[in-house]
Amino acid sequence: MAGERVVVIGVGNEYRHDDGVAVAVLAELAADGPAVDRITLCDGEPTRLMELWEDADLAVVVDAVHSHPGEPGRIHRVDVDADHLLADPLAGEDAAAGTHGLGLGHAVALAAALAKLPRELLIIAVEGADFSIGEGLSPAVADAVPRVVAEVRRAVRARR
Repeated sequence: MAGERVVVIGVGNEYRHDDGVAVAVLAELAADGPAVDRITLCDGEPTRLMELWEDADLAVVVDAVHSHPGEPGRIHRVDVDADHLLADPLAGEDAAAGTHGLGLGHAVALAAALAKLPRELLIIAVEGADFSIGEGLSPAVADAVPRVVAEVRRAVRARR
């Protein structure tokens, strides 16, 4: 719909191997100039995320996730429904031990509690294999990048 505010936010760190998947996705999206109001990278700190998606009609957040056992490169799509959010959908008991400290799930829960969620929030998460210090994505995560880019483009086209 015309006049709606659409933002794409990547959460990650390109110097932590697969945690840089969002950086790669944002680079491809920025090269094509998609019809969005903002493309930005964030460290995942909850209040920064809330500022970035403030007043958005659609916010798409791309992030890497740990999964045990995992399937590196597997893509998860989470459509957050603020009206039916009963608990933090992405933060388990050890979520604070993740690569971002307080995680995306904490940001969603806090934003929901404060009525600061965007009208529509789509989270696209990619399972990573290697979160150690260093540059470059593992092969499975690198292979997922074009699929994530396509998913973001579909979500934006559906909204516009």
